[in-house]
Amino acid sequence: MRLDSDAKTARLKRIRSLSHLLDNSITIPGTRYRFGLDPILGLLPGGGDLASFLFSAYIIWEGAKLGVSQETLTRMVSNVLFDTVAGTVPVLGDFLDVTWKANTKNVALLEDHLRVAPANARSVNRWVVIAALLGLLIVFIGVVTLSFLVFSWLFRQLTGG
Repeated sequence: MRLDSDAKTARLKRIRSLSHLLDNSITIPGTRYRFGLDPILGLLPGGGDLASFLFSAYIIWEGAKLGVSQETLTRMVSNVLFDTVAGTVPVLGDFLDVTWKANTKNVALLEDHLRVAPANARSVNRWVVIAALLGLLIVFIGVVTLSFLVFSWLFRQLTGG
């Protein structure tokens, strides 16, 4: 599917806004440092990490629709993969969520690609994108399952049950 310039601009604006909301929408008073809803969502048990993951996957999907190369797609998926896996480490994972900003990194990668890619450059195949997102989903499910098992084991050890 070929997108006209207006459609590309609107799509890019939408994912920039989402990235800003997730990674940079809140300023820490008295500082220049910003964070977004992503680390806050990560604190919500159960669905918070899933919501963050889905928003990040959406940015990747939209980037693929805008015509990213396989190399750019791989880097975008790697950013989310690192954020997902490292984000499960207690305390350190929460700190990482505030500092890593995978969505901002991914929008920057997308913008760089769009700025330097020739108009006739081949974008990544849709099935490669689907496979990459399914792979990310499998890793996410595995990380959540492992976290649940570890916390269940710790709870049993602490309660004697």
